[in-house]
Amino acid sequence: MLSKIEAKYIQSLYHKKQRDALRLFIVEGVKGVDELLNSSFVVQKIFALNEWEHPLMGKSTLIRVSADELQKISGLQTANKVLAVAQQQEFIAQKPQKGKLTLVLDGIQDPGNMGTLIRIADWFGIDTILASDDSVEVYNPKVIQSTMGSFIRVKVGYGNLAQLLLDTDLQVFGALLAGESVYRQSAIEEGVLIIGNESKGIHSELLPYITAPIHIPRIGGAESLNAAVAAGILLSHLIKK
Repeated sequence: MLSKIEAKYIQSLYHKKQRDALRLFIVEGVKGVDELLNSSFVVQKIFALNEWEHPLMGKSTLIRVSADELQKISGLQTANKVLAVAQQQEFIAQKPQKGKLTLVLDGIQDPGNMGTLIRIADWFGIDTILASDDSVEVYNPKVIQSTMGSFIRVKVGYGNLAQLLLDTDLQVFGALLAGESVYRQSAIEEGVLIIGNESKGIHSELLPYITAPIHIPRIGGAESLNAAVAAGILLSHLIKK
């Protein structure tokens, strides 16, 4: 049974200020919680319907709730059997490393976009994302939901991107309209790919660090591409097969 205190506690975690203060976050749904329980994250509490079972559910305090109670604390339009509260893990942003491709996100504001970008990085085997301080936080519930569990395998560090890119000897690709067609770009084994803000693109202070501007040639009449869609297309051509 869900107490009023527990319900308020869960509902408070949908606010960034409270998440930051408690260093906690919410994961919802069968798949997300399964990935969470099989990870190194510390799960504080699980709120689940009687029908939900998991081999590792003993790793945390389990509270059985009714469908109405679960819906009350859910951030989804329709709650999906289980909700977990876990401790955040902090990843300190570091300069891009040689021998790998790093995805850099400059001012990504939309939680759905951020979550999808993390999922795309996971798909292409990228385990590190550097994000500007004004990008949406990875522990936003909508971001976590959109990653479909990929937040566990992809570490997202926040910081001053200009400082992080300073003096790097890696090739820095930037998604720019004036860039070279990505279809002419040879596949790479290491480097940096910068994806800019959904409406404003890459901030001007990062432009000097871009050594290889690239773009996706437009064939039809669409005005622009979603940031996550663009990243997926670019990565599919950049990454060495």
